[in-house]
Amino acid sequence: MEKIELKIIGLSYSETQSGAYALVLAEKTGSRRLPIIIGGFEAQSIAIELEKMKPSRPLTHDLFKTFVESFNVKIKEVVIYNLVEGVFYAKIICDKQGEIIEIDSRTSDAIAIGIRASSPVYTFEHILSSAGIQLEDEAEGETAIESAEAEEEPKGNELAAATKVELERLLQEAIDHEDYERASEIRDELNKGN
Repeated sequence: MEKIELKIIGLSYSETQSGAYALVLAEKTGSRRLPIIIGGFEAQSIAIELEKMKPSRPLTHDLFKTFVESFNVKIKEVVIYNLVEGVFYAKIICDKQGEIIEIDSRTSDAIAIGIRASSPVYTFEHILSSAGIQLEDEAEGETAIESAEAEEEPKGNELAAATKVELERLLQEAIDHEDYERASEIRDELNKGN
């Protein structure tokens, strides 16, 4: 299977899940987005590294990176390889003197460690096709904002009662407003219908 490289494009606080954040990854050479809900500690760790801040004491992800480097292990890449019932699975791929070692990891931890090692993040087509969100140019006719003003947006469990067409419209509106957390909820509801 061919790997697809991803880049981090956003990290935002979840308004629906207390203490959670949405980490938004994007295809490096494409328009699909992959929103992943992560915990507050991991979000903070990722944000600190992205902003090149130096905490007074090493964070757990810094400690892991220092540990592997101390034993001449190179962190080569992070691979998001599976998605089961809304849970992403990842591996940290390491190289120890020519021996490739795969370490199972939570996706958020793998990314927090991978960015510290300047390692690329990859996934596969089957992950992006089932959990990715496609950004589309607004074509002809009414815009997503006009459409949102015309209709009340279903919330929470009301998504289950929405038709596929309504869900697709809501998904596009959420993407247009860069509300990736809402988009991931709608995407999950659409995938239940498959």
